[in-house]
Amino acid sequence: MQEMNNTQFFKVQKENEISVREIISTVYTAMTEKGYNPVNQIVGYIMSGDPTYITNHKGARSLIMKVERDEILEQLLNDYIDRNLK
Repeated sequence: MQEMNNTQFFKVQKENEISVREIISTVYTAMTEKGYNPVNQIVGYIMSGDPTYITNHKGARSLIMKVERDEILEQLLNDYIDRNLK
C-alpha cells in the first residue's frame, strides 16, 4: 500500500523590500523637509546608533532602523568610490 505525502507548504510573503539607497534617499528628503542638516544627522545616527538623530517625519526613523548601520555605511562608501575613484 502506497502512503501519500500530504505535506502542505506554507510560504510567507516577504514585505516589499526596499533598498538601502532608497532608505537613505527617503531619510535625506525627510530630514531636509524638516530643516535638519541630513548629513550631520545621518552621521550622528551611524556613529551612535541613537535613532533620535533621525526625524519621525515620513516614517524616516522606523525606515532607517530596518537596515543595519554597517549596511548604510557600506552603501555610502560604495557610492563614493564608484563616483570618485573609478
